[in-house]
Amino acid sequence: MTLVEAAVENLESALSAERAGAGRIELCASLADGGTTPDAALIADVKKRAAIPVFVLVRPRAGGFVYSDDEFRAMLRDIELARSLGADGIVTGALHIDHTVDMAKATGLIKAAKGLPVTFHRAFDFAPDLADALDQVIECGASRVLTSGGAQTALEGAESIAALVKQARGRITIVAGGGVRDHDVRELLDRTSVSEVHSRMLDVEKMRKLVSLAAPGRGP
Repeated sequence: MTLVEAAVENLESALSAERAGAGRIELCASLADGGTTPDAALIADVKKRAAIPVFVLVRPRAGGFVYSDDEFRAMLRDIELARSLGADGIVTGALHIDHTVDMAKATGLIKAAKGLPVTFHRAFDFAPDLADALDQVIECGASRVLTSGGAQTALEGAESIAALVKQARGRITIVAGGGVRDHDVRELLDRTSVSEVHSRMLDVEKMRKLVSLAAPGRGP
């Protein structure tokens, strides 16, 4: 059964995603800018009201994924805050200026989660060699990697995602994300064999349909 993760930026969307049958929430702010860290009040509200797992995005700003030492320290504090508010997981990542994985910072962020599962987010898709990047993310200790296979959308990157699934060999979960919608999720699953997909919560009915196609019997 495929798990559907819904990216949301407010309480209403989080609860709507849960009602539509999503299995997990990725809680963010500023999704129009690719997502940034949500504030403490929103994390607390969603954790209080939602029954499904809530993974919190930790990204200090829009733009790239190369972080200064000050930004890195702020991310560590944000992870500790999310943990204290009951987050079920963290979504984060860091790159060097050449877009390779910044293993030192990524490892530090994962260690700060203190056992919570960590998803390395779509910064991964900027890496010049996705196969090398996957091995590095695994070495850092991440539980999942969110990817479109380096393409604009997950469906366009399906061949690459399928290769990553084979390479992972169960050592890490590959989450397919990037423009995933109800009309293409079935083809995406058939072509990649992923067990989890990620989609932005835009419409209750579309999310319910996506869930029913991705994970029959899961939706209401």
